Amino acid sequence: MTLATNTADRGWEETRPTARLLLADGTVIEGEGFGAEGVAAGELCFNTAMTGYQEILTDPSYAGQIITFTFPHIGNVGVNEDDLETIKAAAASGVRGAVFSADVTDPSNWRATRSLDAWLKAHGIVAITGVDTRALTALVREKGMPNAVIAHAPDGEIDDAKLKAELAAFPGLEGQDLVPMVGATQRYGWDEGAWGWPGHEAPGVYGARPEGAAKKVVAIDYGLKRNILRLLTAAGCEVTVLPATATADEVLALSPDGVFLSNGPGDPAATGAYAVPMIQGVLEKSVPTFGICLGHQMLALAVGAKTEKMHQGHHGANHPVKDLTTGKVEIVSMNHGFSVDRESLPANARETHVSLFDGSNSGIELTDRPAFSVQHHPEASPGPQDSHYLFKRFVELMDGKRG
Repeated sequence: MTLATNTADRGWEETRPTARLLLADGTVIEGEGFGAEGVAAGELCFNTAMTGYQEILTDPSYAGQIITFTFPHIGNVGVNEDDLETIKAAAASGVRGAVFSADVTDPSNWRATRSLDAWLKAHGIVAITGVDTRALTALVREKGMPNAVIAHAPDGEIDDAKLKAELAAFPGLEGQDLVPMVGATQRYGWDEGAWGWPGHEAPGVYGARPEGAAKKVVAIDYGLKRNILRLLTAAGCEVTVLPATATADEVLALSPDGVFLSNGPGDPAATGAYAVPMIQGVLEKSVPTFGICLGHQMLALAVGAKTEKMHQGHHGANHPVKDLTTGKVEIVSMNHGFSVDRESLPANARETHVSLFDGSNSGIELTDRPAFSVQHHPEASPGPQDSHYLFKRFVELMDGKRG
């Protein structure tokens, strides 16, 4: 099966396509190569966000995936150094490739420091343009997220046998612990606060932690995003980051007021093999705990719940989620291919948030320990600040104001 692209407008009847996307079901998509040259395999997903492509491409939660952008105008504001989400070099975000609809134009934004093409080349990310991304999204909705391989060769010489071999060798994401690919390997501190709107003399600045006594927070890095750390700091937290392999004894030795469990990629059950014992040790000491995304799934696993692979996942910045505690509906950013099975939640885990798209679980709170978590990304600001209250809720928990 071949998914046609708009070849008439491009004159591809005279020029060989320089990029190819091959799906596990045999679907072949041809287009123009963009970004890095080469071949990369990954799980194909789609993202419906209209803005934030740089944050998406540098979000470590996308490790092992090829991202299809449904919004056609990607790259038009270029790339800057402030909007990178990964703590490591951007290539360490783990994104395997990107699929775009329209040709990427030269950047037109006062914050841009280089083009998307140059940035993708510098960080080894293969991309393809000229694809009917809406049709590709419909295919993923119908059949689920397939394994795929993407290739870019400027001379049009693409080895189909090599593509098939790469695709066959890709194990998929189920059963895969991808946290070591993107997480921290050593302890470090963080003191940068939230970004402020530009003034007359500065192009935008990051704030500092508010004055006054700070809450000591240990953040566990499963693929931590920068803006999460910034909002923890802005909420009055003194943050120390530890690797995902940290033990409960190592965490507790820092005498934290609270523990934060970060976002991250891969199969939560695989990461839970070493992450769950640490979380259980922290919960036993009743240390206030807050989790986001993979951290939400880790907390659920730590109390005996199960996670499951989703059909198409949730990837976008327009997802409605209801906070069952307040009754309010938030517009949130989602990025996950696994979810917590609500039917497996134990009696001491109360569901606090639910997706209004498909009814899946989006948050829990423990009734016998000071701990809660959400599946979505409250720091991503799609609402734009609908979910920022969760950071305040965490501070209140550390103050003992919430049971």
